[in-house]
Amino acid sequence: MRPLVVLACLLALVGCSSLSGTGDKEYITGEGVPSEVAPTARDTSIELTGTDLDGNEVDLADLRGKPVVVNVWWSQCPPCRIEQPDLNEAAAVLGDQVTFVGINIRDSSADAARAYVRRFDVPYATIYSADGAALLPFAGTLNPRSIPSTVVLDADGRIAASVNGRVPTTQTLLSLVEKVLDE
Repeated sequence: MRPLVVLACLLALVGCSSLSGTGDKEYITGEGVPSEVAPTARDTSIELTGTDLDGNEVDLADLRGKPVVVNVWWSQCPPCRIEQPDLNEAAAVLGDQVTFVGINIRDSSADAARAYVRRFDVPYATIYSADGAALLPFAGTLNPRSIPSTVVLDADGRIAASVNGRVPTTQTLLSLVEKVLDE
């Protein structure tokens, strides 16, 4: 009978750890290695509509015609805070050639997300998706627990590149976007 008690305890412990391997962070930080998709290998356009932190609707279909950079973040994520200045700089350098959109996941209130946006002077709209549902269109590219993550969509709204984890440098993101602009 004793082995059954030990087995039951082990199963209970495993069941309590839905985010095994993440420690107490409750998210997984990717390696930050860019992954590119050749134009001929790209799937269909990403369909995503959401409400931004100001209550406005954001529809990625409305942004087609030029590349879109989508960044997934959470206000309590240290790598997100580290990469935000790089994202802001890339947005400033690229100007209106590209549209940037954030997706905030995991924050329990839009107020926490708004505080982050103010603190880090985020210059673009952010879709608020506390439950992470806004990540569903990116299935197969983004891990729902990999925060931060960045995706570059081409002018047709198809995934051209992604970075699971913090974007290593401003130049890394600029290079990914410039390749898409040159297509």
